[in-house]
Amino acid sequence: MSDAGRQAASQPGRLRQMEVYVTGAGGARPLVPVSPPALEEKAARTMSREACAYIIGGAGSEATMAANRAAFDRWRFVPRVLRDVARRDLSVSLLGRTHKAPLLLAPIGVLEMAHRDADLAVARAAAAEGIGYVFSNQASVAMERCASAMGDAPRWFQLYWSSDDDFVRSLLSRAEACGAEAIVVTLDTTLLGWRPRDLDLGWLPFLRGMGLAQYLSDPVFLSRIPASPPETGVKPKGSGLLKTALTLRAKGREHGLGFGQMRAAAAHFTATYSRPDLNWSDIARLREMTKLPILLKGLRHPDDAALAREHGVDGIIVSNHGGRQVDGEAATLDMLPHVVKAAGDIPVLMDSGIRSGADVAKALALGAKAVLLGRPYVYGLAIGGEAGVREVIRNVIAELDLTLALCGYASVSELGRASIVDACEEMATA
Repeated sequence: MSDAGRQAASQPGRLRQMEVYVTGAGGARPLVPVSPPALEEKAARTMSREACAYIIGGAGSEATMAANRAAFDRWRFVPRVLRDVARRDLSVSLLGRTHKAPLLLAPIGVLEMAHRDADLAVARAAAAEGIGYVFSNQASVAMERCASAMGDAPRWFQLYWSSDDDFVRSLLSRAEACGAEAIVVTLDTTLLGWRPRDLDLGWLPFLRGMGLAQYLSDPVFLSRIPASPPETGVKPKGSGLLKTALTLRAKGREHGLGFGQMRAAAAHFTATYSRPDLNWSDIARLREMTKLPILLKGLRHPDDAALAREHGVDGIIVSNHGGRQVDGEAATLDMLPHVVKAAGDIPVLMDSGIRSGADVAKALALGAKAVLLGRPYVYGLAIGGEAGVREVIRNVIAELDLTLALCGYASVSELGRASIVDACEEMATA
């Protein structure tokens, strides 16, 4: 790499600003809004009512979503000066791989609701920007297709532990074969949270065959599809029956299944997608199923972090599923320092509530090794497909870079508890 190239790589914030301002001199404007509220607002105008409910909404009164944001707002930077920040290093090492920035794209399901290219557009964007991507268990595009679009860019696989262990083994084998570098077991969704926005619309995309690409491309799952949907005692009704039937038929054609098979497949998914009886003894069994590092996603309590350490997991992701599961729980940023302390030398990542590069810096200062970015990249996808996702990634990394420099740090490894203060605690002791 030339000196100019190295300088540009060490200053992504300045480079992104220049890109926007110089092209702006000719009248061009960014494809996606830079402001997080404006980004969500524009995406909401782009998506269907059902997609908005599913992607933007949360559990109950959405108090957890509000708490996630309030926690980030409460923590404030304490910048230092005269510290030579001409060149910055955003790179971090995770599970033996060096990542160019402490940022991965979180697993988010049913992306076909946001854009027709769905997970494939996200995979291409992540690879183009050199950012890791966690393939969703509830993807709209099979992991193999996404992996083929990513070259040697890092990818992990999210696992919802099905009640069918043979299917779980098949998913893990496929993840290994397509180059996944870790398994992320999501633990906070063994049951579906109470989500009023979806309930008011009677909307669950999986019953329409959406978000099932990992299942409908899997030989074990396909072999388990019953001849007809199991009897549940509840019958669909209403004027939308025809639309649902047409959607199921279209999804069936994508995967070589007839209408009846698709109905049965969707029903079989709902009956087997997760295991509420999952417990700590299952972690040892998972070790026997895969050679890949295992991260547990959805831990919030420090006692669970201590148990994770005892069970030899390779990483922890502090997450409350973006506020989509339990209404009124603690913000992930508030729990992060406690989990980090209990985790010892296990790397801790976090998600939920992150909207900007400044948010990323705050999470790192409180002990996160890296973060998973969720809704913002989906908003970019809804607005501009692959190009929209790329702009969101560049904007977040640019703001992280500039925040780091303006706070007096040349490396993300320098961020720590001394970098920020809790505004509420400061006011209480004033």
